[in-house]
Amino acid sequence: MKTNATRNLVECAMMIALATVLSFVKIFNLPQGGSVTAASMVPLVLVSYRHGVKWGLATGLVHSLLQMALGFYPPPVATFSAFAGVILLDYVLAFTLLGTAAFFGRRFKSLALSGAVGAAVVSFFRFICSFLSGILIWESFAPENVSVWYYSLTYNGSYMLPEIVITAVVTAALLPAIQRILAKKS
Repeated sequence: MKTNATRNLVECAMMIALATVLSFVKIFNLPQGGSVTAASMVPLVLVSYRHGVKWGLATGLVHSLLQMALGFYPPPVATFSAFAGVILLDYVLAFTLLGTAAFFGRRFKSLALSGAVGAAVVSFFRFICSFLSGILIWESFAPENVSVWYYSLTYNGSYMLPEIVITAVVTAALLPAIQRILAKKS
């Protein structure tokens, strides 16, 4: 039992490191934060499928704190509660929820479909966190005569829609391959 927990912990740490490295490989980057990356959310989604939601949530939480430490975008806010809102919505909730992917994809018999659905759902949750943050905290960046809702939808959608597609496709491709490799080992 102890060996299993140690192996899980090491694997989760490696996936956090991989997700962090991939987050620096940016296809494009937006000025107030947000970017399309080289499938940086996939390692966190894979942890959920390999070790369950509990390990997935813990891995996502640690990754969120690391992302904040490595690339925090200070918000244009005057209150502590708004500052805490940015931390919660743009980092903690956004990345921690990625660890629940297996919960949402488990209903499908096809591992590829399960991975794609789980990855898409949790990536959409990340988009919702960014969308709400855009409305509640980053509204000062909305151009004049543009609804803050529309601004947040288009700004966050411009990077999250490609991220959702990339994450779902790469997870769908990797999950069955990883399962086959692990089945051969046992």
